[in-house]
Amino acid sequence: MSQRAIISFVKGSTIPSINLEGLQEQLMHYKEQAALTGRQLSWEYEEAAFPYTITSKPGFEDKGLILQGNEPIYRCILLGTGTNLKEDAASHYVEVVLPDTATSGDKSKANELCRYLAKTWKAELQLFNGRVMYCNPRK
Repeated sequence: MSQRAIISFVKGSTIPSINLEGLQEQLMHYKEQAALTGRQLSWEYEEAAFPYTITSKPGFEDKGLILQGNEPIYRCILLGTGTNLKEDAASHYVEVVLPDTATSGDKSKANELCRYLAKTWKAELQLFNGRVMYCNPRK
């Protein structure tokens, strides 16, 4: 059974919403940061930190992103954006899905990416196990 994590943009988040292009840019920024860390350590850390290729399914480019694993221990992570329409306001979110074929390595990397994105955006993160992390300033 597939698992999912939700990054919700709430009051106090650095951005109110994001589209797929912005999400892809943020993932590329994460990859660049890993490369800079690797240069400081004289180690090829970029491939270890982000062992995926960002793709999308032909014909469904506007629906989501696919992180396709470059190594046998990493297979696939799916990412998408959406909006919940409530009574008087819309709340935006990013959904991270681990399909049935995902490995434990995929789950570890997905948790790491979710935490990075939630902290960067100061958003609310519901993890794969159902627990909630509040990375936004709450009063």
